[in-house]
Amino acid sequence: MTVQKATNIKWHHGKITKDDRIKLLRQKGVTIWLTGLSGSGKSTIAVEIEHALIENKHQAYILDGDNIRHGLNKNLGFSPEDRTENIRRIGEVAKLFTDANIITITAFISPYRQDRDNVRKLLKDGEFVEVYIKCPIDVCEQRDTKGLYKKARAGEVKEFTGISAPYEEPLNPELTIDTSTMTVDESTRAIVQYLEQKGYVKF
Repeated sequence: MTVQKATNIKWHHGKITKDDRIKLLRQKGVTIWLTGLSGSGKSTIAVEIEHALIENKHQAYILDGDNIRHGLNKNLGFSPEDRTENIRRIGEVAKLFTDANIITITAFISPYRQDRDNVRKLLKDGEFVEVYIKCPIDVCEQRDTKGLYKKARAGEVKEFTGISAPYEEPLNPELTIDTSTMTVDESTRAIVQYLEQKGYVKF
């Protein structure tokens, strides 16, 4: 983890409590961490989850891998060290969003198990839900609209997860969604139903 460099700082507490935010928004803040190979369906499913929640008057927001690299993490590449720092920063942002009682949906390959576990440790018990968006690599390649897998196999894209860089599957995710057998609607419904069953939202 990154060493704390700043000194003479302290955490400032406001007057609004977590319970105040729960009553106001009628939901419990949580980070839904979608992880899986490129092309597995993470971003597509994240968009549908957000839409379903907002339609039902719940506050939700997506942190998407590509979008974050346009701003907050635009100085990071795809080396193992940069991938770890990418996920560390996202974890800190997700923690803030979750503390604000927003249902935060992340869509990142996040290939390293330790990085995902470190984000889980940042959050309180019950505030991190790991969802493995499972999909065979050959199916992901068939869906590859950007042509990244083809470029990776040709050696044009370096350190590409699943081809020239590893992906460590979750060992005990809260949910596994196999998008090679489930539709986008079925996948979305399964995740939203989980949120309802666990008391994060009410419909």
